[in-house]
Amino acid sequence: MKILVACEESQTVTKKLRELGHDAYSCDIQECSGGHPEWHILGDVVPELEKHWDMVIAFPPCTHLAVSGTRHFEKKRLDGRQREAIEFFMLFENLACPKVAIENPVNIIGGDYIGLHFPDLVEKYNFKKSTQRIQPYEYGHTSKKTTCLWLKGLPNLAPTNIVEPEIITLSNGKKFSADYMRGVKRGKAGESSTERSKTYEGIAQAMATQWAGVAK
Repeated sequence: MKILVACEESQTVTKKLRELGHDAYSCDIQECSGGHPEWHILGDVVPELEKHWDMVIAFPPCTHLAVSGTRHFEKKRLDGRQREAIEFFMLFENLACPKVAIENPVNIIGGDYIGLHFPDLVEKYNFKKSTQRIQPYEYGHTSKKTTCLWLKGLPNLAPTNIVEPEIITLSNGKKFSADYMRGVKRGKAGESSTERSKTYEGIAQAMATQWAGVAK
């Protein structure tokens, strides 16, 4: 299959698809860090969405959408960043491609927030709640990080290797995933982190195997 992995500079999913024999390409405004620039489309993904793809797997930026950044929402509404992020996300939700997967952390898509603050967008788009939620510890990693998937024409992603998540409890009772506490690079207040947003290998393998399979 000809597959576009949108907003992916790490090429983690792209490489798994290539290993199975598919004609997969990552696309991002950043240069790829996955070591295969020949499989990377450097630039705006929007023109690429107008081309024919058998499948699109998208990782749109979550910086202005994730509920973990709620305290910054008012500022982002006022300066237009949040509206722009919502509209960009919906480009993938409304694709004519028969097989589409969108990955994001728990965010404002599908809840009451958009109707409250962007009623005009509710009239323009059909916002849906995520199809399913997955965890890295269901795919062989000891991390806990709720990840949402919006799926069209694809089955829910099945767990492949459930392990015990490694959780650290602080003196104040708050609990965090161990990799978070080990100092995984995070962006400054209200910004994204490239390291934090990279796809886990186990999840990438499951996506490639279960959604694409070995190329015929």
